[in-house]
Amino acid sequence: MKIRADDITAFSAVDDTLVLASVSSPAEEGLLADWLRHQRQQHPDSKIEVLKLPADDDPPPAVLAQLVQLLEADDDRSVVPVRVFWVPGGLPTRSKVVAVLSGRDTYCPPKLLQHSILKRDPSRARVVAGEPAKVSELRQQWSDTTVAENEREFARFVIRRAILAIERVELRLLGPEYKSPRLIKPEVLASTRFREGLDKIPDATVEKAGEMLDELGTGWSRFSVDLIPALGRAIFSRGFDPNIDYDRSEVESMRDALESHPAVLLFSHRSYLDGAIVPVAMQENRLPPVHTFAGINLSFGFMGPLMRRSGVIFLRRKLDDPLYKYVLRQFVGYIVEKRFNLSWAIEGTRSRTGKMLPPKLGLLAYVADAYLDGRSDDILLQPVSISFDQLHETAEYASYARGGEKTPEGLSWLVNYIKAQGERNYGKIYVRFPEAVSMREYLGEPHGPMTQDDAAKRLAMQKMAFEVAWRILQVTPINATALVSALLLSTRGVALTLDQLHHTLQDSLDYLERKQAPMTNSALRLRTQEGVRTAVDALSNGHPVTRIDGGREPVWFIAPQNELEAAFYRNSLIDAFLETSLVELALAHAARAESHGLEAFWDQVMRLRTLLKFDFYFADSAGFREHVAEEMSWQPNWEEDVTAGGDRIDAVLRAKRPAIAGPLLRPFFEAYWIVADVLVDAPADISEKELTAQALAVGQQYVAQNVVRSAESASALLFTTAWQVAGDQNLLVPAADLVDRRKAFRDELRAILSDMDRVDASARAQFFARERSRRELRAGAV
Repeated sequence: MKIRADDITAFSAVDDTLVLASVSSPAEEGLLADWLRHQRQQHPDSKIEVLKLPADDDPPPAVLAQLVQLLEADDDRSVVPVRVFWVPGGLPTRSKVVAVLSGRDTYCPPKLLQHSILKRDPSRARVVAGEPAKVSELRQQWSDTTVAENEREFARFVIRRAILAIERVELRLLGPEYKSPRLIKPEVLASTRFREGLDKIPDATVEKAGEMLDELGTGWSRFSVDLIPALGRAIFSRGFDPNIDYDRSEVESMRDALESHPAVLLFSHRSYLDGAIVPVAMQENRLPPVHTFAGINLSFGFMGPLMRRSGVIFLRRKLDDPLYKYVLRQFVGYIVEKRFNLSWAIEGTRSRTGKMLPPKLGLLAYVADAYLDGRSDDILLQPVSISFDQLHETAEYASYARGGEKTPEGLSWLVNYIKAQGERNYGKIYVRFPEAVSMREYLGEPHGPMTQDDAAKRLAMQKMAFEVAWRILQVTPINATALVSALLLSTRGVALTLDQLHHTLQDSLDYLERKQAPMTNSALRLRTQEGVRTAVDALSNGHPVTRIDGGREPVWFIAPQNELEAAFYRNSLIDAFLETSLVELALAHAARAESHGLEAFWDQVMRLRTLLKFDFYFADSAGFREHVAEEMSWQPNWEEDVTAGGDRIDAVLRAKRPAIAGPLLRPFFEAYWIVADVLVDAPADISEKELTAQALAVGQQYVAQNVVRSAESASALLFTTAWQVAGDQNLLVPAADLVDRRKAFRDELRAILSDMDRVDASARAQFFARERSRRELRAGAV
């Protein structure tokens, strides 16, 4: 569609032109008359005929009949769509929400005010026209893409083409952030592709399909493009810095990518705020809006209609109706084909533990089908990392870990949620857009072999989704909250002074800098005591750190009742330290192994990777081995030391900094061990629900007895992945030797925890040695 730069858009002179004009008021009628007079003066030999269409794009039967006649008159006649475009506030790109709400600045001012607005400022409105199309060309498109039932349907098709053509012109004037589909239902229902598939579904009708499209229907109105991001910002600004932290180079790279292909924005999910942050991030960076999938449970009260007009697509919880699944697939295909962007949480639900959950493939399969069907030559999967300094939802997540039930969403829930945002300062929000993943790269050419090979397609989608999640992890910045929480959790309730906190944090900061891991400014400021003080003060008063004043100097610790909340923050950084933590455990294992030390080291590090694969993301086996070798490269001749075993390995462990396997991984291995311990005496066919209930009871007993060291180990959330680990070890299927294998697994986990004790002892020795040195230095200074 060609865009004219003039205030009054012209069209090429032709012998016969039909103008389809959408006007809705006397003022717009006057503007149209002036425009037509100008065109006739410019093209005196051309025949220009006009048909006025109602503003709601749904012409009455008489107007539709008239259009049928006008289209039948001459196939060489050109059709030109025309509409009056109102410039928001005199600016062609962006309006202020306050002005919108006041009625002084709308995309279509009230009819009674239009004359006075134009008298004061004639530039507030202009007539815009799309590129002409011949009737013969439109008829061919109609025949190729729709069921082409009768001339009245052809007239409706022409109106839809006219609407789309004129909206492309307006989009150029407003900006890409206002791009949104308007004609999903009529376009889909009229499609030949859609009707052919519909005929294959038993008892399916166009009427039922239309009702489902109404249920799925969504779109960004121009009003909501301005309003919804402002509301989202108003909500999160109650507790967060209103200025979201971006990497500007990533934003510009994504902008370039979105200009050439449709995209699916797959975001990490830690908070309900994520759904509000994505529209804000797109709008304030002048990027096209996204259409976000959400559960139908969020369509309550006034929120349902509001969210539908704000790009939300509500999905049923169960996709067991063949017609619904078909309509959803075609709906997604239409969105992709028209190059609108989709969005959803790649993890499917909020992570209640703070770490990245495995990706869900359900919706991705629909997008893959659209790509393989040739609806786009490529589709980009755009990873989106959303992270927070703090969250008020951590208290809710702690309740889930103790076995609590989720609070149903509703109006009172929403009010309480918004209210909670203003309880205190939660810090900053960080949004990152790493490089997108190409669907073509993983699925091959459209209509290719994977169109028929379901197994190959699913494997490719798994690799695609894991790559998206991996890229999210690589760019998510580590913040001060996570580092401080990890350190204080490692002391098991023992308080530290500011000086102790500051000195102990430096090893972790050194490691992150060596790895060139992304860090927030708050984390970088931990290099100074002032930065550490700011971080612990922000977490004090039980959020989740407790500060004790009144003595010689303040001290900080994490009380037992706050451990689960602190663990959420700690878990967000584990991936950055994961490989070095496994190295520590493998070294401890090799030190006590009777077999060849180096062989035992590699066997154990790969075994640990297998056990933790349901909780964390790893590179493939070859890549993982390379990463482990790189982790060990800090120690000269490490292979010789590990081969020698015993004391030589102990010396490597004592020299390694930071030594953090215990503080980071103990809760997970203890949770696995609790489940394994319960399984020893459990029936072979025990259900996950019953196993979790028993594990919670046993876990709470073991915490009270100090059999396990971490209170967070007795967590229903961690027992979920422990169940998966047990299944992966074939411990949930009846067999003659099942009890023996369950006992062996329990013993293996106990041995890993013993190795962890050895690493912890090394870390404590480092801490006390540092403390002695500092005391000696202070004494010498005195």
